[in-house]
Amino acid sequence: MSASRSETTSALGPDEPERDGPGSDLLAALLDGMDAALCAFDADGVITHWNREAERILGWSPEEAVGRRGFAGWAVRTADADEVRGRLMAAMRAPGRQVHEFALLRKDGGRVLVRTQSAGVRGADGKPAGVYCAFSEVHAQIDLERSIALSEALFEDASWGVVMVDVDLRPAVVNGQAARMLGSGGRTTLLGRPLGELIVQGVQELEGALHHVLADGAPGALVELWVTVRTDEGERRRCWRSGFLRLASPLAEEPVPLGVGWLFQDVTEAKLAEQEADRLRFRFSQLHRAARAAAECEDPMEAATAQVDFALAGFADHALVDVVTERGKRLLRAAATPSGAPGPVARVAGTGIPLRYPQGHPALQAMDRVGSVRASAGGTRSGSGAWAAERQWPPDAVHALCTVLRSRGRTLGVLTFLRSSHRPAFERPDAAYAETVATRVASALDLAGVEGE
Repeated sequence: MSASRSETTSALGPDEPERDGPGSDLLAALLDGMDAALCAFDADGVITHWNREAERILGWSPEEAVGRRGFAGWAVRTADADEVRGRLMAAMRAPGRQVHEFALLRKDGGRVLVRTQSAGVRGADGKPAGVYCAFSEVHAQIDLERSIALSEALFEDASWGVVMVDVDLRPAVVNGQAARMLGSGGRTTLLGRPLGELIVQGVQELEGALHHVLADGAPGALVELWVTVRTDEGERRRCWRSGFLRLASPLAEEPVPLGVGWLFQDVTEAKLAEQEADRLRFRFSQLHRAARAAAECEDPMEAATAQVDFALAGFADHALVDVVTERGKRLLRAAATPSGAPGPVARVAGTGIPLRYPQGHPALQAMDRVGSVRASAGGTRSGSGAWAAERQWPPDAVHALCTVLRSRGRTLGVLTFLRSSHRPAFERPDAAYAETVATRVASALDLAGVEGE
């Protein structure tokens, strides 16, 4: 505020003593530091205060504005002066704040539409003593209101999860959708908690992305993060398509990071469907290639191993082909992948000695059920070697899928696929694929003269 000592006195009232010193300087600094334009009128409508933002908007300096009676003849058109003065001074006796829009005149003669908020000022005796009026250009006010409205909508109604993460990588503001996706019962329960308490797996990737945004700014594209979230119902594996924005204070001379705006959407179902479609396309391609390779084999047993070889790619680590003995009671190993190192399926030199599968072995179960049987070593891997050894499988086997080999109404044997611990357990779609492969392998074994039962 650049008002003189006499101007400050008029704001206080004629009966107040003149004030000077640090208090007056502080008042002037506060008024001039405001982002909003501010002016004040005494009870007679004379301007007592006019800050720098008001000067910036209208071009009139405090020396030119303070002491004038109202805006008539300089800051508003004469035709509009009485209406503007009446609406502004009415706020002196009205409760609360009054909001109006006026067209004011700049010093250069241009017009500017402003939005005003005015309220009455009471004197020491409690009687109306004047009016203060804060105003800003309408377009600037609208921009501010839009920003506020957008912020409120994001944190209330957005279908995306929205989290504002502070520089310590802890949630500072969370919307309802994000709270649900993070497995929390409410928005406030997540605030200030480390992300590691909310996310079981994938938190390192998320924190790495947040650190990158704080240091170098937002990435140019959306990021898909796979995480495991802890919920009341247990752990859930989810895929979140995420966008990040670095937040900086608009009040500082240099950008000061306030944190990161993290917007994300759950795309788990779409990603799983996409992966399944890719998997099916690949498996169909392998079946097609296997059929063409098998058609070129003169030896039916070679055609059978070719079918299994193509099926192994991206599906399992080991494969075993066991065929029924002549008596139809036991199984013999006919082909297998190398047990020591990766390699193609090859015939096993026959000894004529049946496999000593114990009762309840998955291969025998598959024969009894005339279908497929899935088995796994269990939740821990410490005993997986012994588990595999008992079933006469390679020591790294953790998951098994046994499916019966059938041709012309006869059981010819069992095809077994095995996975090590770095692969997931077999699921129903895997069993369907294995049965398709088994049908083709059984046809080749039938041509090779396997008797079956």
